[in-house]
Amino acid sequence: MPPFIPLSRRALLGLGLALGLCAALPVQAETQLRIGYQKSSTLIALLKTRGTLEKALAAQDIRLSWHEFASGQPLLEALNVGNLDLSADVADTVPVFAQAAGARLAYFAQEAPSPAAQAILVAKDSPIRGLADLKGKKVAVTKAAGSHYLLLAALAKAGLKFSDIQPAYLTPADGRAAFENGKVDAWVTWEPFLSGAQRQLPTRTLADGDKLAAYQRYYLTSSSFAKENPQVLEVVFAELVKAGDWLRAHPQDAAKILAPLWGNLDPAIVEQANARRSYRVRPVQAESLAEQQKIADAFFAEGLLPKKVDARDVSIWQPQKTAAR
Repeated sequence: MPPFIPLSRRALLGLGLALGLCAALPVQAETQLRIGYQKSSTLIALLKTRGTLEKALAAQDIRLSWHEFASGQPLLEALNVGNLDLSADVADTVPVFAQAAGARLAYFAQEAPSPAAQAILVAKDSPIRGLADLKGKKVAVTKAAGSHYLLLAALAKAGLKFSDIQPAYLTPADGRAAFENGKVDAWVTWEPFLSGAQRQLPTRTLADGDKLAAYQRYYLTSSSFAKENPQVLEVVFAELVKAGDWLRAHPQDAAKILAPLWGNLDPAIVEQANARRSYRVRPVQAESLAEQQKIADAFFAEGLLPKKVDARDVSIWQPQKTAAR
């Protein structure tokens, strides 16, 4: 055995400093990814329930937290003030209102148009037979939702202005209650609220989005998050594409998963609602924002936006690993 050689005072001091420095180094913590969604955020709901997004992001040491909102406008408000990192799909109108409020947004995915996934409903025995009959009537609508633009477009088609009706700005749940109790003359809503009302209440569909509103849903983040976390968006985008493909291939299985999440709806209602959505997730192209500009101009013309909005004044993140759909 070699003889024991005592350490010098300087060596002991150096060793102590090294050990102290190691002890002071922080342990690598998980990064939290905060995702906001609505009941109508179908693909995000599937990813959340099936745990597939957590698994896909585990390699990056990312932990997810989920935050549900009643509609898209408060969701993007939370994103804008930094309380969320990602927004699940919102209707095409919602980013326009967020832009008017000064939000610096980035689009990272889009669902192809689903015009039949929103509609204007009246009671089955209502005297309202056409769009022109909405003049002077009380109409429930969720402010800034896609249904809001559908209402504007439908009124314009009938030669009416927004000021020709009495708008009642209500959440989907409150809108249904007001409609069911006869407190409003018409209700403009989207899936799955639309199919639920059509199958459970005596209704007539006055108009859906066909030739009026394409109804494209967008997934968003902040400009800074998109710039700093492209690897996270790559994973989320790829998983959204897979979830959309899976839903279209397994509509009944998807309905069974979603039914309890949507207030214990009959799976048949969920399946009908899903059949009206494209769920084809694709990258956002600048030219596809043309309808966004029409939406912004329509809201501004009616005095519903405080200022003009350039729909292209946003960041657009493009996936590198997933081919355009």
